[in-house]
Amino acid sequence: MVRFSIHARLLVVASLVLAGFLGLTGLVLEQAYRASAEKAMKERLESQIYGLLAAAEEDQQGRLSLPRLLSDPRFNRPDSGYYAQVSGAGGGFSWQSASMVGRQLSFLQPTPPGQRRFHQPQNGDLLAISFGVSWEDFEANETDYVLAVAIDLSPHQHQIEAFRNTLFLWLGGVSLLLLIQGLVLRWGLTPLRTVAVELEAIESGRSEQLQGRYPLELTRLTNNINSLIQHAQARQKRFRDSLGDLAHSLKTPLAVLQGLADRDPPLSPEEHAILENQVQRMNQIVAHQLQRAAASGRTTLTSGVPLKPTLQRLARSLDKVYREKGVERQIEVSDKLLFHGDEGDLMEILGNLLDNAWKYGRSQVRVGAGQRAGRLEIHVEDDGPGIPADQAQAVLMRGKRLDQQLPGQGIGLSVVQDIVEAYGGTLSLASSTLGGVDVSLNLPLATDRSV
Repeated sequence: MVRFSIHARLLVVASLVLAGFLGLTGLVLEQAYRASAEKAMKERLESQIYGLLAAAEEDQQGRLSLPRLLSDPRFNRPDSGYYAQVSGAGGGFSWQSASMVGRQLSFLQPTPPGQRRFHQPQNGDLLAISFGVSWEDFEANETDYVLAVAIDLSPHQHQIEAFRNTLFLWLGGVSLLLLIQGLVLRWGLTPLRTVAVELEAIESGRSEQLQGRYPLELTRLTNNINSLIQHAQARQKRFRDSLGDLAHSLKTPLAVLQGLADRDPPLSPEEHAILENQVQRMNQIVAHQLQRAAASGRTTLTSGVPLKPTLQRLARSLDKVYREKGVERQIEVSDKLLFHGDEGDLMEILGNLLDNAWKYGRSQVRVGAGQRAGRLEIHVEDDGPGIPADQAQAVLMRGKRLDQQLPGQGIGLSVVQDIVEAYGGTLSLASSTLGGVDVSLNLPLATDRSV
């Protein structure tokens, strides 16, 4: 069974409907014009017959008489297309206009006095009107006459033919215009078909993203599709890399545990501490890799997470945790600032940074955020001991802590850096004016939507 596309079905149906509509329209308009022209012609014949009757006079015996020439010059010119004749009952009287040279209106039917009739010969080249009158002479004798006027239909037929040609010429022009419009519409939708073809290529693995040049109206759509594709590819790569890192990282702890498990005597306190340390290390590795893999990354389809309420909520929680320190906090963030990403990622980023600030700061923490050069900047500062410049990069390594006295797993900043990089951002460490460290985040805003 042949399967037709939606476009082919619409094209066939539209063509049939258009052809039927234009054909019916042309037929109706032609019939209406023909009827109007015939009505006007009959009205003209009626006026001519009354003009002929007005020209009739009485002769010396009181009988009907007509002048040789009529006031309308068309009746006085041979073969002018306008003809008039008057015939008496019984053939006793006959008059013809000068235009009826060699012609006879033999197709006229008898017309009683006081009545009028329209007549047309079989060949249809003339249209005539007859009017019956009864004329009374001086002796009160009545004689019946038939007055007739005929018009040649050739000019009328030519006029109708010209109208028909003009009508169908215009209808053909309209059809051509609609056809051109359909072709223009098809050409205008070509980019959408190209998008569909490229998406099919991406689905089949023959391409990685939309690469065509598209009109401005589709640029936002194609950019968002490419962003989604890149986001999905990056997330898949993170999962794959994280699983590989997880497997590699667990080899050494598992080997240690296996060695301890194979020991015959019971574990000594020192060996028990090693076992506990390796278990904690494995937990840290698993938590870090899972968090890294689960980072959603930047997406253009989120509505945005308000930054200030999230900061305030985390700050209130940390105030309770570090109540004894009495940290004085400043949050200088606009209510309108949004984080365009997953709310869980934002909580993980800010939670780690604020926890470090409350933990290592002495009594002051300052948080600021704003937009700069089309990007979102977040600063978390404290008045703690700070970080030496030569050790800033080391702090970002998983499991690295400068202060071994405070509890922690040493993976917080590493997790933050992984999440920030998943969003196409950067994390940097600098000295704060408060005396401690200034952790700076630079994140992209939502995709430009002005296109």
